[in-house]
Amino acid sequence: MMNEKLKLLAICIERGKVDSQTSYPPDMQGQSGASELTRELLDEDVDPNDILAKALMVGMQRIGDKFGNGQAFIPDLLIAAKAMYAAMAHLKPYFDSGAARHKGTIILGTVAGDLHDIGKNLVRMVMEGDGWKVIDLGTNVSAEKFVDSVRSNPGSMVGLSALLTTTMLNMGPITQKVKELNAETKVFVGGAPLSQQFCDKIGADGYFPDPQSLVRHLNTKPN
Repeated sequence: MMNEKLKLLAICIERGKVDSQTSYPPDMQGQSGASELTRELLDEDVDPNDILAKALMVGMQRIGDKFGNGQAFIPDLLIAAKAMYAAMAHLKPYFDSGAARHKGTIILGTVAGDLHDIGKNLVRMVMEGDGWKVIDLGTNVSAEKFVDSVRSNPGSMVGLSALLTTTMLNMGPITQKVKELNAETKVFVGGAPLSQQFCDKIGADGYFPDPQSLVRHLNTKPN
C-alpha cells in the first residue's frame, strides 16, 4: 500500500496536483493531492527521506526530463513545483530537525545589475525537488553577498544566473571572489546568453543550459 501511495504522490508532483481542493488537473479533480498524500505517509511512519527520494524527486525528475525534451513547458514546471512545495511544507520540520537529509547546499542568485529571475527560480524548483537545500539570494546580487553566503554555509556550491549580455560579465568577478575565499567551491553558471566558452573563460566549474542538466551532472559526478 505504501509503494502505491508513493507512486501516486510522484504522479501528483509530476502533474501538479496540489491537494483535493484544486481543480487541476481536471481528470484528478476531487482526489487527494500532494499535500494530503504526504501527510498520510508521514502519519504511517514512512521515512521522510523515502518520501523525498521515492516520490517527490521522481515526480520532479519526470517533469524536468519532459521539459528538457520539449514535451513540457515553463507553466508545467511551475505547476509541478507548486505541488512539490505543498508536500515539502510537511517535510520541512524533519529536515530542520535533522531527521531527513539534503544532498547538499547550493546558493543561487541572479548577478548584480540583472533583475530577471525566471531562470533562477526554475533552477531552485528543480534542485529542491531533487533533494538539495537551496539558498536563494534573489536578483541583483553582489559579489560580496555571494561571498558572505558561502562563508556562512561551508561546503556549499554557487549557481549564478544572468539573462543579459551586459550583466553576464559580472559573473567573472563574482566567480573570482568566491574562488579567492575557497578555491574548492564549485561555481556553476546559466542563462540565455552564456556558453561553455564563456564559462571556461571566467573560471567557473560548469555551464548548464537548463536545470535538469545541472541536476544530472550533480547526481553523476562528485561535488
